[in-house]
Amino acid sequence: MVATLLTAAACGEIGSVPAATTPDLSTFGYPVTVGELTLDRRPERIVSLVPSATEMLFAIDAGRQVVAVDEDSNYPTDAPKTGLSGLEPDVAAIVALRPDLVVIADDFGPATGLLRRLKIPVLLTPPAATLSDTYRQIGQLGSLTGHRPEAEALHRQMAGQIAQVAEGVLPRARPLTYYYELDPTLYTVTSRTFVGSIFKMLGLVSVADHVGPGGGSFPQLSPLGLIRSDPDTIFLADSACCLQSARTVAARRGWNAISAVRTGRIYALDDDIASTWGPRIVDLVRTVAAATRGPA
Repeated sequence: MVATLLTAAACGEIGSVPAATTPDLSTFGYPVTVGELTLDRRPERIVSLVPSATEMLFAIDAGRQVVAVDEDSNYPTDAPKTGLSGLEPDVAAIVALRPDLVVIADDFGPATGLLRRLKIPVLLTPPAATLSDTYRQIGQLGSLTGHRPEAEALHRQMAGQIAQVAEGVLPRARPLTYYYELDPTLYTVTSRTFVGSIFKMLGLVSVADHVGPGGGSFPQLSPLGLIRSDPDTIFLADSACCLQSARTVAARRGWNAISAVRTGRIYALDDDIASTWGPRIVDLVRTVAAATRGPA
């Protein structure tokens, strides 16, 4: 398979990109370099295998340059969704699309190496750890796609909206604690994660922060340990995937002793928004901020 792909690329059967209809626009401001990647012209056949990057590309008006996205990229709804996997890239299927830029979240070793050997540019956009990472990736995509002004405008808009929401959160005598549910088996997040940094910015503290280093940033809590931690609020990032709700949580054995259950502070989140680090993170910030309102 590898030899076939390389031979075909050498003969011009794959990997070639049709000439741009407006050469001046396709080369103006290029070459552009981001990290180790340099593009000599504006990409017109982008394949995004990262839902967050897909959202970013469309938000900076580069959507018309996207020819395919992975199976998990479901926003915006008019994105050219395919059966491509962002976790196990099918190199042959990707190459068949004749991309001039492929966006991935992780370095897949052999697959990534083969794409590069085929002279297909690859941009790595790893999961964000902070909002700064989100803004940086928006800027990188803006530079590479010829939409730097739009990327800068999106950055300013997001930062302004998030700052406005954060400023509206009233200080509390004691920070609210929260349990953030990734799935019903009680996997959660600490303040060291991207989501955790959002909550921390809004004055909330994860009940999982007490878990030792061995638990990692996404520890699994025990039912008894969670009940004893008595979170003030509960956020469900598994409402769609696992059909969890305030009703199902309240029905769990022993959970009626938890403050969040007794006060009704259980909030179902949009799973897609909660699991990505794209422009819609502003919606998550607003949801979390609204949950902080109440008696101090």
